[in-house]
Amino acid sequence: MRIGLYPGTFDPITLGHIDIIRRAALLVDRLVIGVAINRDKGPLFTLEERVAMVEAECARLSEQTGTEIVAHPFDNLLIHCARDVGAQMIVRGLRAVADFEYEFQMVGMNRAMDASIETVFLMADAGHQAIASKLVKEITRLGGDVSKFVTPDVRLALLGKYA
Repeated sequence: MRIGLYPGTFDPITLGHIDIIRRAALLVDRLVIGVAINRDKGPLFTLEERVAMVEAECARLSEQTGTEIVAHPFDNLLIHCARDVGAQMIVRGLRAVADFEYEFQMVGMNRAMDASIETVFLMADAGHQAIASKLVKEITRLGGDVSKFVTPDVRLALLGKYA
């Protein structure tokens, strides 16, 4: 069974994330969405809320792709999380050159720790390259419309946080 791990903070999950998840699901038999606890980033949504959003969005994708997609919270090293879930590959989404520089360093470190786990990069769809969770939160906080960047359910959750 081919198992992939797509890690992130998902604070909140965006249409860009969903695009990468949909495409990654076609490459594996089981896709684990690693929801990073990452207290250092000071997430807007609790871990439980982020996992629930990921589960809700991924349930639809799982039906569409026929691939099992599950959420898995983690607060350890990414390579340890990959081992924990039995992943043979880590999926990373790239939006811009700046993403690549950081990801290139991360791949080198991860390969040094466990060369048996591959990293696969998926380029963000052109329509989603500008989407970043940080910007989505800022736009919402300042009263802007984020309906082009997140699903209706996530938009409502964002509005609830800033009400």
